[in-house]
Amino acid sequence: MFGKSEPIDSLSHDLSRARDKRDALASHVTTLTAQIADLEVRLSAENDRREHERLRREHERVVGEIEGIEERLRNFYLAFAHAIAGMRDASVSARAVVPEAPKLTNLLIGVAAEVANTVDNLLGNLDRRLEALRASQAAPQPPQSLNGSSELRQNSDRVLRLPEWLPRTEPTKKEAVEDRCSTAAA
Repeated sequence: MFGKSEPIDSLSHDLSRARDKRDALASHVTTLTAQIADLEVRLSAENDRREHERLRREHERVVGEIEGIEERLRNFYLAFAHAIAGMRDASVSARAVVPEAPKLTNLLIGVAAEVANTVDNLLGNLDRRLEALRASQAAPQPPQSLNGSSELRQNSDRVLRLPEWLPRTEPTKKEAVEDRCSTAAA
């Protein structure tokens, strides 16, 4: 009988040891599950922070790009206006020699006016886009087009005007004679 009890005791002891291991492993599984959940929360927070930072940098890039476009547009417009004024002055001087010169002056004035209106509209649309981006401070979508959209607030109080020395209408006969006299005197 003594011999039969030994295998049962051994099996009981092995069973008890296996249950202890199982309980220890279950405790480790619970601990690891909690650690995994904590790491997942931290990873999600870090991903959110990185995405927010990426969107902030994209926002700054888009704002900088639009500001650069505006600056280049203004610079080229001013150079264009100066060139148109020079061509207009030269065509006024040429009126004494070439009868077609007034046609060129009129054409230059028309082109300058059209360019001024178009540039002003474009700058207004760019300004509205910038205002919307700055007001949102959220993740911007890069502009699909630079022609504005209906949801953007209209802002037409800043108008790009032709320089004062560039006439907006055809000069009268009296002004043309005065121009010729002042050009001849120069």
